[in-house]
Amino acid sequence: MKYMMFVCSDPEPDTDKEHEPDIEQWVAEHDGAGRRILGSVLAPPVAATTVRVRGGELLVTDGPFAETKEAIVGFDLLECADLDEAIAVARAHPMARAGRLEIRPFADLRQ
Repeated sequence: MKYMMFVCSDPEPDTDKEHEPDIEQWVAEHDGAGRRILGSVLAPPVAATTVRVRGGELLVTDGPFAETKEAIVGFDLLECADLDEAIAVARAHPMARAGRLEIRPFADLRQ
């Protein structure tokens, strides 16, 4: 099952730096096991462009769609047997301590 894992900042990170995981090791482990299909860091929110159409009119604005302290800073596309495995993969990610991770399954549009 495919999951999108949004990697987000958090204004209240874990301050315990003992046994902090290494991102290169995490990537190598999950790429090697076939659980991480793709992932990347994103440019900061100030680089975002928001696109909307309202009443047939194109509205383009600079910046993210929401003003918030948290921001999506990256993503990983995961292939896991189930949600429990996806949670285990996320738990080991360094940003589980420094930020937050949102795991979302891909919708089955054939239903």
